[in-house]
Amino acid sequence: MLALKRLYPLIACSGIAVAVVAMIVGQVASAPRPDALDLTIGEYAAVEGSGATELAMASLAIASLALVAGLRAARAPLGTMVERLMLVWSAALTVMALVPAGVPGSAPGLTDRMHGYASVVVFFALPAAGALMVTRLGEDERWRAVARPVEWLALACGFGLVAVTYVALPGDRMLIGLAERALLVAEIALVAVLAVRLAHLNRVRGAARASRAALG
Repeated sequence: MLALKRLYPLIACSGIAVAVVAMIVGQVASAPRPDALDLTIGEYAAVEGSGATELAMASLAIASLALVAGLRAARAPLGTMVERLMLVWSAALTVMALVPAGVPGSAPGLTDRMHGYASVVVFFALPAAGALMVTRLGEDERWRAVARPVEWLALACGFGLVAVTYVALPGDRMLIGLAERALLVAEIALVAVLAVRLAHLNRVRGAARASRAALG
């Protein structure tokens, strides 16, 4: 069990790295479309067809699950609501990875609606979790170093959420792809900060344990 706890930060950091690379591949390596920034992430994945975007969502979901498990094992000061929101975020990412969005211009079907609902959850859950965890992190000496970065990233997520909401409703979906990608980048950065801090604390704790064992 102890070995598994040590793996949580590695799984989280690796999953986030894979997600970033896959997302870049999906956006850059495919044939460019003049309307790419007017397509949602799901719509772009449907027309891009390489599976890179779906891989990114799945990898990010796994990383998030490992991160929540690692944070819980390390007794990070997040609270039950934050953990639940992060688990909901992970579940919604999984749905986005497994349930394809419809091709732009086609009549929306069941899977298209499921994908749409999941994307709404993805874009709302993590900004809410980030806003709730800031104060708790600042009150804990182990996590105080990342409280300010998390605060700024949570604020960026909030602005991104407002932008996505505006573009999706009164903005006639113009540049909705750009708004969604900007928000997702902020969300990935937020979980990455937590994952890197968790890995650092685990490394420090492991070094202290090894030092005590050597002295004993």
